[in-house]
Order: sequence, then C-alpha cells, then structure tokens
Amino acid sequence: MGVADLADYPWDAVAPYAERARAHPDGIVDLSVGSPVDATPPVVADALRAATDAHAYPQTMGTPALRAAIVEWYERRRGVPGLTAANVLPTVGSKELVALLPLLLGLGPGDVVVHPRAAYPSYEVGARLVGATPCSSDVPADWPAETRLVWLNSPGNPDGRVLDVAQLRAAIARARELGAVLASDECYAELGWAAPWDAAPIPSALDPRVTDGSLEGVLSVYSLSKQSNLAGYRAAFLAGDPQIVARLLTARKHLGLMLPAPVQAAMVVALGDDAHVAEQKERYRARRALLKPALEGAGFRIDASEAGLYLWATEGRDAWESLGRLADLGILAGPGHFYGSHFPQHIRLSLTAPDERIAAAAARLAEMS
Repeated sequence: MGVADLADYPWDAVAPYAERARAHPDGIVDLSVGSPVDATPPVVADALRAATDAHAYPQTMGTPALRAAIVEWYERRRGVPGLTAANVLPTVGSKELVALLPLLLGLGPGDVVVHPRAAYPSYEVGARLVGATPCSSDVPADWPAETRLVWLNSPGNPDGRVLDVAQLRAAIARARELGAVLASDECYAELGWAAPWDAAPIPSALDPRVTDGSLEGVLSVYSLSKQSNLAGYRAAFLAGDPQIVARLLTARKHLGLMLPAPVQAAMVVALGDDAHVAEQKERYRARRALLKPALEGAGFRIDASEAGLYLWATEGRDAWESLGRLADLGILAGPGHFYGSHFPQHIRLSLTAPDERIAAAAARLAEMS
C-alpha cells in the first residue's frame, strides 16, 4: 500500500453534521477536534520572536540547549532520571513521527504493528503505508509473533485511559519477548483528572519502575501542543533507547525532518516553565467540570476519561445517531467509528473550546434531559 491507496480523510464525513450544528440560532459549539483555542503563553512566544534570525540550517538532533531541556524535563516532570543527549530527539510534531515510525524502523510486509483498540487513526495509517499489518489489541498475551512495533497511548486518545505501572511493565515485557520496539505516545500526560492521576504523575514507559533501569527497545513520545498550546509550532520529541534514537536520527537527517530553529528555542523555554502548564490545566479542569455532568444529565455514560482532553461518551445508540441529536443542539462531536471498529456507540467530545462555548454546550444539553 502506498500514499495513493490511503482512505479518504475521515473527518470529511462529519461535514454534514457540522452544517446542522452551524444552523443553531446561537451558533455551533465545536467539540469535535482537539485543537487548542487558548493563547500561546507569552513567555514562549517571546522566545520564538527572539530567535527569528535563523539564517543557518537547524540541527536535526536539536540544539544542545533543547536536548538538555528535554532530559531535565523527563526527570522533573516524568520521574525519568539518567537520560542524556543520546536518548532524546526533537520531532516536527508528534503525528508525523507516529505515521512515519514504521517506515523509519524499516518495517514492511509480514510485520505487525500493534496499537490500542480505541486509537487515533495515524497508528494504523503508519502500518499500512509500509505494507505492514495493523493489529488492534490491549492484551499483550494476544500480540502475534510477527509483531515488530507496539504503540501504547497513555493517556489515550480518544478514551482518556491511563496505563499504570503494572500494565506498562507487562506491555514492555511482552514487546521484548517478541523482539518488538515499544513506542508510548504520552502527549496528554500533564492532564490527569481522576484519582490517582489528579494528584500523582501519570507514569511514562521510561519510568524506572517500568523498565527496571533498561531502556532497550522502548521509546516515549511527547508533544507540547496540548500542555503549552503549541499545536501550530509542531513542537514534539521522543526519548528512549539510544540505539533506536541514533537510527532514527540518521534517517531523519536524510529526509530533512528537522525542527525550525526558532521553534527549538521556544521549546527550551516551554519545557522549563511549569507555571503556564498549571494554568492551562486549570482551564481544562473548569471546562471538564461543566461538560461532564451536563453530558451525564443528558443520558450519556462517560467511560474511562481519566486524563487528557476528551470525554469518551455513549448513550447506547450508534455514534452517528448521537452526532445527529447533538448537531440539532448546535453541538459537534467526533464519532467512535473514527477510532477503530470496537466502539460504534461512543462519541468523543473535546475540552478545547472557549469557556463561553463549553457553557453554551452545557446549557443546551439540559434540553436532552
């Protein structure tokens, strides 16, 4: 399978529901896509502006300052000590890495790429792009012998599920048994809501409690899009097994996958400033506190949703029917059909809407009660 054989972009199917929602007298409340709406923190924007004299090519491996900032961030915020510059690598956002990792690892026909049952489509797209076989499974014992790459996503998109230390340990043990690379997509890790993740750090796949001190075969992927409102900067990075990082660095040099120098400078500041992250989390907490009970009052059950930017909801009917009912209230959501075949009755609602729009959604949902 090649690029020309990829399916149409799934969000195109939501367009008719968006039109219905826009017809509401008070306008649409778009909760379908998790694109940040809040301002980029001034401290980060100032760093970008100060670095605009970027006349030379940027370093694919990242500047020494950026690599040091990533290393320090993993220890301070994720409980992962002992990393060095050889363990980390910036990426042009995290989506390109998710989609390209099977290619960069040399996978192809006959290889299996495992991803969560409720999963963002890019994991499957990356597998199909190289002719590998995608496999949706949350049970390590069921992963086939041909598995060469395992994607975890904790906290998950769309379901907000968090994997604890024991679950991460089991996944890594099975991946190593199979000789597979395990890559953990962790870009919502600063946004924990339900106990114990409202008070305790969400564990990384690189956590020493998980790895027993060995990073062999393990990668962690992180993005600043969510915690720092930097989606437009395409600011992300990976960390883990230095041998795999070196292979990826070589491939990325050949492909010209380098992060713009001003963005690298802005990332250094963003990674070192915890205050703006805490402020943004409180914005999302307040929106969640309005939207979640409103959905439950309207007859939806909220599943998982322990962390992250989404509420994973069902009212026991097909997701497209739920989308239509919400669209008539001027609310746009995302259907569970987009996230695999296992959740046809779920919808995903994002917290990335302005406070006034979240409040409007909560008021409109009262009409469904």
